[in-house]
Amino acid sequence: MNQRRSNIEIISEMLRIGANGAGKTEIMYGANMSYNQIQKYLKFLISQDLIDKVEFGNPSVTYIVTEKGHHLRKSIDAVLEVLNFKDSVDK
Repeated sequence: MNQRRSNIEIISEMLRIGANGAGKTEIMYGANMSYNQIQKYLKFLISQDLIDKVEFGNPSVTYIVTEKGHHLRKSIDAVLEVLNFKDSVDK
């Protein structure tokens, strides 16, 4: 099987890391992403109402997973488990 992660696996990992709120750097390093990747994925997740961008002052920004995002992560994890991609689920 290909060792590269799918977009779905990357999204699931980002949602897991941001479940209780996380900064961009924490998500980027936790999900092993490049700066360009984090920018692209955060933009997408925010546009889909899966993550909220919360500003606590200048320049403190935290990304918090929405209820919709929590539901999506659980669904992705269930599918990955059924497909025996257990290594990808909650590392």
